[in-house]
Amino acid sequence: MWGGNLTALPGFILLGFSNSPQLQPTILSLFLSLFLLTALGNLTLILLLRTDPQLHTPMYFFLSHLSFLDLCLSSTVVPKALQTFLLGSSHISFLACFAQMYFFLALVISECFLLGVMAYDRFVAICTPLLYTTTLSRARCYTLVGLVYTTGFLTSLVHTLMAGRLSFCQARSIDHFFCELPALLQLSCSHAGANNVLQVSSAGINILGPVLMSLVSYSYILHTIMKMPLARWKAFSTCASHLVAITIFFGSGLLVYVQPHSKDGAKLVAACYVVVTPSLNPLIYSLRNKEVKRALRKLWVRKVVPHLARL
Repeated sequence: MWGGNLTALPGFILLGFSNSPQLQPTILSLFLSLFLLTALGNLTLILLLRTDPQLHTPMYFFLSHLSFLDLCLSSTVVPKALQTFLLGSSHISFLACFAQMYFFLALVISECFLLGVMAYDRFVAICTPLLYTTTLSRARCYTLVGLVYTTGFLTSLVHTLMAGRLSFCQARSIDHFFCELPALLQLSCSHAGANNVLQVSSAGINILGPVLMSLVSYSYILHTIMKMPLARWKAFSTCASHLVAITIFFGSGLLVYVQPHSKDGAKLVAACYVVVTPSLNPLIYSLRNKEVKRALRKLWVRKVVPHLARL
């Protein structure tokens, strides 16, 4: 059952960065710019990966889902955050707050495991290239992605249901720019020990699990590359983009859930994986990838240039 007084609550108040009102216009402009960059970059990357036949490989299949998750993640948080920054604070209904928390957690957890799967993809491609297409067949790729989404959305459902059992009394101001689980738990006037234990243990599994998967995969990759002196850097270049992405994503995630810091510090760290990482991933994977740049030039020549000429 939900907390006894929850349905009577009119909602919560998102405070954003209300402690620094002079920074609100700057933060608003920054978030809006990064959100537009995220939407443009990830939609373009999804279009390229879906329409170019030469990019229909397991690596780009997983990359298209990474772009999809990044786009959904930013869309779940940023529009309401922009309203909060514009007004200084904003109201959010109880159901909308928990819906935002649910989808945010589901998307973040899904992205954690997807990055782990992408590390496994690079391991298979470099360490057992002759078995790459059979090991990561179309059916197996869909199975892996299905497990990623299932894990993310079911884990988030457990967090949301347990948080929904709490009572929040008269405390309604969330000192954050979105309904994040740790910030919401701080408002509870009932015992949230089980929620905190679940949060820490879940963070350990959802972050450290994929990180260990990536570390094991790349240890084998480095061992294999060292045996190929003529092709080592060319082989490793396909991993560089993924290494940068997981460093930014997991690094900020570990900071916000493991290390204690000020509330404003927590907001800044959260902003890294809400707006910064989703906006950088398309650039990281496109600027360092010759096949993606080739597909982008092809799309520009075949679709955009003729349209501009007709104008």
